[in-house]
Amino acid sequence: MNREQALTLLKKYNQEPFHLQHALTVEAVMRHFAVQLGYADEAEFWALCGLLHDIDFEKFPTEHCKKAPELLREINADDKLIHAVCSHGYGITCDVKPEHEMEKVLFATDELTGLIGAAVRMRPSKSVSDMELSSLKKKFKDKKFAAGCSRDVIKQGADMLGWELDKLLEQTLQAMKATEQDLQTRLNAL
Repeated sequence: MNREQALTLLKKYNQEPFHLQHALTVEAVMRHFAVQLGYADEAEFWALCGLLHDIDFEKFPTEHCKKAPELLREINADDKLIHAVCSHGYGITCDVKPEHEMEKVLFATDELTGLIGAAVRMRPSKSVSDMELSSLKKKFKDKKFAAGCSRDVIKQGADMLGWELDKLLEQTLQAMKATEQDLQTRLNAL
């Protein structure tokens, strides 16, 4: 399986621009984290897991992380990728526990990238490049802001990684800053 096959499958089951942008954002963030955490040789696999993590969400929201294995088998995804994709719904939609550090990063950053993305849309610049950690922390504490982004899941993700919440917030913010230009290029190519 390669990225082109993964992207084709993603677009087969996801047409909403918001869902596609989220998938590409998580893909970029996962690739960035792989390199930062010493898994550069696995960066493309981490990225594919990020790209496909919500493969079943748009068309099968009540079966999220349960329908994914069936859909992923259409492109002969291996068990490792299927486990990773399903594990991001641990305790929320399924009981597949994140085990590998990559799965824990995916679990931790999925909701957080959504929160950061919502904050970016509110900024005059519409860019993450000028966002500071203090601004993100303020948005994180405001339960009414991006209410659909679970703060509890984000905190649980930080705990899984053995990180302080501030570290997760800062590292994810930096990942989104570092990948913003590449993300825009990929979005324009859709």
